[in-house]
Amino acid sequence: MDTRAIALYDLDTFFVSVERLFDSRLNGKPVLVGGTSPRSVVAGCSYEARKFGVHSAMPMQTARRLCPEAIILRGDMNKYSKYSHIVTDIIKEQAPLFEKASIDEHYIDISGLDTFYNSWKWAQNLRAKIIGETGLPISFGLSVNKCVAKIAAGEAKPNGQKYVPAEQVHDFLAPLPVRKIPLIGPKCCQTLNAMGINTVGELAAVRPSILTARFGKVGMEIFQRANGIDPRPVVPYYDEKSVSTECTFGEDVSDSAFIAHTLATMTEKLAFRLRKDNKSASVVAVKIRYADFSTHTLQQTTAYTAFDHILLDVVRSLFRKLYDRRQRIRLLGIRFGGLVAGIYSQPELFGNDSRRAKLYSSLDDIRNRYGMGAVGRASAIGDPPDYENGEAE
Repeated sequence: MDTRAIALYDLDTFFVSVERLFDSRLNGKPVLVGGTSPRSVVAGCSYEARKFGVHSAMPMQTARRLCPEAIILRGDMNKYSKYSHIVTDIIKEQAPLFEKASIDEHYIDISGLDTFYNSWKWAQNLRAKIIGETGLPISFGLSVNKCVAKIAAGEAKPNGQKYVPAEQVHDFLAPLPVRKIPLIGPKCCQTLNAMGINTVGELAAVRPSILTARFGKVGMEIFQRANGIDPRPVVPYYDEKSVSTECTFGEDVSDSAFIAHTLATMTEKLAFRLRKDNKSASVVAVKIRYADFSTHTLQQTTAYTAFDHILLDVVRSLFRKLYDRRQRIRLLGIRFGGLVAGIYSQPELFGNDSRRAKLYSSLDDIRNRYGMGAVGRASAIGDPPDYENGEAE
């Protein structure tokens, strides 16, 4: 049995909770965060709204029919990103090893503490500190691995805490419905239910060969999770804190159209990589090296996103602040940092038009099939510049 001590901290109804910090009249009321157009979906909802059957990613029109008295708010990713960073900074000061899994979730490995009891007290104190300094409700689960910790955090909601020691893992998991296992989505859950498997305990008793025959390689993972086994480590937050690319020109340049083309191409390349890896960035940096080898860098924090048009606006703004028109440029560099899992600032969540999100999806499908150069924005059309150092830092 795994003897690690892993905690998962999950900010409760994060978007709604942030909005309530600014407007206490929202407390205790059904609140939906998202766009208002017919194509918009729910980005976040309060527990009061969930009682009516509303859930995240539901079409907003459906949510309004289920809960007509709900208060609907347009999302503000700048606010949410700010508070996400505040929570991350608090954890960074306290935790020996943590992984930012998403904008509102953090895994912490506290296995190095003397005893599990001390780990539990430490985890409780951290939760109290986060609540005290931010005013945001947060739940956490503490157990032997990521999977059990995440399930425990879910069971602790709203605004609670749950500890599942090693010897209680199987008893804790067994009565839960199979959908509680994070790896199991709606379709997989339907398939398992059709097989007569409804609880995690029933799933744990199925022979692995049956699950692999039905679900392939993921079948073994499902079996392991049902039996409380999850060897995944907590990945240090700094392991892939940024992605970057640089372009060193064969000849020093000053042509504004060529520079604009290069910036657009570089931004598209990195943003596509973010979306492909299901990552979002919250820091944008631009670097210029002039012909005399002097190097200047400027960065800016932004709302979490992985979309070209948002990132390119920031890139262009930083470039304008940096660029000295009296000198030719030898090198351009772009870096996107503060990475977390998931793609945020989605137009269909916070805007009034989902067409742009669908456009990105279509463009990415083409690039995945035919290569990065198969399609792009007009400002990036043409012969691509040569890149250097385009790997994650």
